[in-house]
Amino acid sequence: MSDEQHEQEQEQNNESNAILNQIQKLGQTNVAGAESNIHCLTVIGQIEGHMALPPKNKTTKYEHLIPQLIAIEQNEKIEGLLVMLNTVGGDVEAGLAIAEMISTISKPTVTLVIGGGHSIGVPIAVASDYAFIAESATMLVHPVRMNGLVIGVPQSFDYIEKIQERITRFVTEHSNISAEKFQELMFNKTNLTTDIGTNLVGKQAVEYGIINEVGGVAKALMKLQELIKEHKEQSDQQVVQ
Repeated sequence: MSDEQHEQEQEQNNESNAILNQIQKLGQTNVAGAESNIHCLTVIGQIEGHMALPPKNKTTKYEHLIPQLIAIEQNEKIEGLLVMLNTVGGDVEAGLAIAEMISTISKPTVTLVIGGGHSIGVPIAVASDYAFIAESATMLVHPVRMNGLVIGVPQSFDYIEKIQERITRFVTEHSNISAEKFQELMFNKTNLTTDIGTNLVGKQAVEYGIINEVGGVAKALMKLQELIKEHKEQSDQQVVQ
């Protein structure tokens, strides 16, 4: 083996080790290694915000996602973002912050709900340019809940109402469901036996206009590449003009 071949083999081993370490530490990496033009961002478990959850809980910490989203926006090699979503919900402020950041990225974005996109996961699911849901995945739409000690009841209810308005406005602006229909799903008393809200399975989320299409990984990647191509063509036209 020549020195050049040995160096190439060593570089490939180093690159493989770096990707493996990234997967072990963060659970994510570029879709097809270092040469991929797509970055895969995972939102798994409970969304952790201002309060630290017990170590046994599977969480996605929003302070870990923020620098990644900034890096995705700045990295010229990354042309598209795929968000894989399987969450039970969590911190409302953190969830909305993640959704807002995804929606304001200038590059094409696609979300794919696998397993579940419950509670504050709904705004994250619709924050992209196009949203998919797996056929067996579910989405739970329900009102905002508050845990812990409540000091001022009227003030607390006013705060919760404002948060629900923010969530409703964000979801309706980034999907095809109306505010009236979304609130109807949110306060439904017949769908859940011990709570209010609505549990949507796969195609139902599409029928209500929250999600664009039922599909899996292949469809999501195909759509993202399509959006990337359209984005490039629009950019080229602007340069020519």
